[in-house]
Amino acid sequence: MGQGKKLNGTLREFIENQVMFFVATADETGRVNVSPKGLDSLRIMDDNRIIWLNLSGSGNETAAHVAATGRMTLMFCAFDGDPMILRTYGTARVFHPRDPEWNMLAQHFPPMAGSRQIFDLTIDLVQTSCGTGVPIMDFQRSRGETELVPYFDDLGADGVDGKPTGIFATKA
Repeated sequence: MGQGKKLNGTLREFIENQVMFFVATADETGRVNVSPKGLDSLRIMDDNRIIWLNLSGSGNETAAHVAATGRMTLMFCAFDGDPMILRTYGTARVFHPRDPEWNMLAQHFPPMAGSRQIFDLTIDLVQTSCGTGVPIMDFQRSRGETELVPYFDDLGADGVDGKPTGIFATKA
């Protein structure tokens, strides 16, 4: 359908209406990681910047990949209404609760148990495609409140595939 260097009002509205999105990252070697995300965890800061709050829930490949390369893609799909797929490509930075930037960024989100980092994506390419292959589905509920939160206590903070995630590393 199209591509550009930034979001516009129509694309911002599309993103804000989605109940989930996908994040993809990769190191120079190894596997590409793609993860679904939801809850009230994403904010559009301006036409070239998106932040999202990452919660504990599985491994931490996203942080390991961002620490290594910074590359990130966010993908949004219309599961109802008019079909569309939107991808934002760019470079991300990661902020942990110990970082000075944390409080400024965290104020954009409601408090959520398991908050472990905020990713700050600077967009360098926005691309849309038709999305007619995406099924129409009805949103019923979020599993986050009933299934994800109780899971937090059982998680560890180890690196993924031998790559450091930086969760507990101290800043020099």
